[in-house]
Amino acid sequence: MPRSVIPIRRPTRFGYAGPGGGRVSWVESPAEYRGTTVQVCGLWPFGTGSSTPTIGAPLGRHRYTNATVCFDPISWYERAKLINNPSVWIQAEPAMGKSTSVRRMLLSLVGQGVTPLILGDLKPDYAELVAALGGRVLRVGPGLHRINPLDIGPWQQVLAHVQDPKEIEQLRAEIVDRRLNAALVLATLTRGAPLASDEITVLAAALRFLTERESTAQPLLSDVLRVIEEAPMQVRWVTLWHDDHDLDRYRLETENLRRTLRALIHGPLGSTVEGHTTASIELDTTALCVDISGISETNQALTAATLVTTWAAGFGQVEAAHRMADLGLAPPRRFFLVLDEMWRALRVGHGMVDRIDALTRLNRSKGTGTAFITHSLGDLQALPNEEDRAKARGFADRCAVLMIGACSEQELDAVARVRPLSQAERSEVLSWSAPPSWTTGPEDEEVLIGRGNFLIKVGTRPGIPVHLEPTEIEKQLGNTDFRWKRT
Repeated sequence: MPRSVIPIRRPTRFGYAGPGGGRVSWVESPAEYRGTTVQVCGLWPFGTGSSTPTIGAPLGRHRYTNATVCFDPISWYERAKLINNPSVWIQAEPAMGKSTSVRRMLLSLVGQGVTPLILGDLKPDYAELVAALGGRVLRVGPGLHRINPLDIGPWQQVLAHVQDPKEIEQLRAEIVDRRLNAALVLATLTRGAPLASDEITVLAAALRFLTERESTAQPLLSDVLRVIEEAPMQVRWVTLWHDDHDLDRYRLETENLRRTLRALIHGPLGSTVEGHTTASIELDTTALCVDISGISETNQALTAATLVTTWAAGFGQVEAAHRMADLGLAPPRRFFLVLDEMWRALRVGHGMVDRIDALTRLNRSKGTGTAFITHSLGDLQALPNEEDRAKARGFADRCAVLMIGACSEQELDAVARVRPLSQAERSEVLSWSAPPSWTTGPEDEEVLIGRGNFLIKVGTRPGIPVHLEPTEIEKQLGNTDFRWKRT
């Protein structure tokens, strides 16, 4: 008989094929552990460098390697030097974990000495967490606390420590400009159209007149109206009708402005914007939340007026804190500003886009990290005029980091015009938008496939897919469905 030929078997990536070869059809990934070079030196040469950043808030775990992913915009800008400005744009469909991810960053940043600022919590999403951290929660709205839009907070304290006349003049000009911006937005909301250039000039002159004669009490909008009506020479001088025989013409030309201010003071917004501050925004705390959830969602004008007021007061406090540090009167401080439900703020009226636009351009110099949270880039296209839409489109462009949660294919097309997305990244994000099962999870909890999943995208770098799983305490302090979960 011819001698039998024994075939030579070659190993495959799954083992030897054939009977007794030990071939397996699936090889599980080995467990991965992360540690410093000191801790894992005994495993050399089997250690390998991490592919995900380890600086920042422990946001979650990489969806494929299970490695810890750390991120917050301030740490990546200040310590890791991975981005060129401390800002993040977060978007996803509702109930997919946007606010939860920001609360995780907030927790970590408080431990690093950063002061989070939520200057208009609309649901609220952050009030309970801020209170649990020992921070300050202010509830502003009808029948609640009020913040005077012309209140400049600690700027008088800054002025008291400045000796140089030129610097005093510069500070007073900044105070007038800050008050003018707030008054202009409120007047525009009341009128439904921007003020004319002559009216802006008169309004600025009245604010300058009050600021130069200010004592301890902050001026009110009613004081501005009174000064314009009394028509002192310092106010009339900026117009063409500054002679005594032109007084009647001055009153005629300022009639529309005075009518607008009266409507603002005595109309639907008056209870919120007219009067002295009853609960001031002060930053000597671990965190600050201004809860405006007491305002009806349908009252867009009042929402806008309250946001303008709280932003003006909050940004003024931040600027004053930096000036105090420059003068050596206080230690340097950093802040983390959260703009949640930004689409509601943008749609409420003229001037809101300009205020956010200025903030996005200056967050580095202001020592302030910023988180913008919204549902869709399409929200930026729903603004009433093209000028506002053009400014709003720049928000996401200027953000150093995009965190993209579950969203539609059309939405990814819009995102791709801001940050390039590979086909694998698109497929990953689209898979999170798959419809949930008809069954519920433990304790009748709704199962959403993509909840807690985000793609962290920086420039043209490959995106980092991360899954965030909140702790039980985080769930309790961020439960926006509490009215449905009562027993």
